[in-house]
Amino acid sequence: MPEISPKEFYALPLRVHALLMDVPLHDAWAVDLPRRPEGITLESFITKRVGTDLTGRLPPAAHALVRLRLFLGRVFRLETEPKNAGAASFATRLTPEDRARSSVEPGTPYGLFRVVYRFENEQLLELQNRTAHAAALSALAETADGFRFYFAVYVAKASWITPVYMALIDPFRKWIVYPAILKNIRARWDGSA
Repeated sequence: MPEISPKEFYALPLRVHALLMDVPLHDAWAVDLPRRPEGITLESFITKRVGTDLTGRLPPAAHALVRLRLFLGRVFRLETEPKNAGAASFATRLTPEDRARSSVEPGTPYGLFRVVYRFENEQLLELQNRTAHAAALSALAETADGFRFYFAVYVAKASWITPVYMALIDPFRKWIVYPAILKNIRARWDGSA
């Protein structure tokens, strides 16, 4: 489950590139998926196989890290949304055309996140708390051999803690959590035939 170069990611025709052009891309990942019957889209895959549970059944190490992070977040009140969360939401950047195209109302809760938009083959979620203002993008592109699922993370500085926090969690995200999430996506895709 490789981390991909920003060059490959920015070459994709995605709405997120213009919408978050001033938000740093933290990293981008991809997993190749086999061909499925005609008509499969990211939206149909998400609604039928993923739902709001992005992590699914994670391996014990990844599951423990996610639970530890959520526990520490509750203890230290890191999950608190800022008072200006609505005004600062990435959804405020959407055009009327974006809003009409989205199959989910911007701001709709989605697990720990809120939906910014969900198009046929592109979804942007956001999370605002005391550690970061982050966005998670999922996209599906057809390839010669099947499909490629893209997962990218953008992180805007919420406070002085953002760079420290990201530096602390990066090894765990990159070596354990994100590979496990992408492996889970692949398993759900394989089960969607």
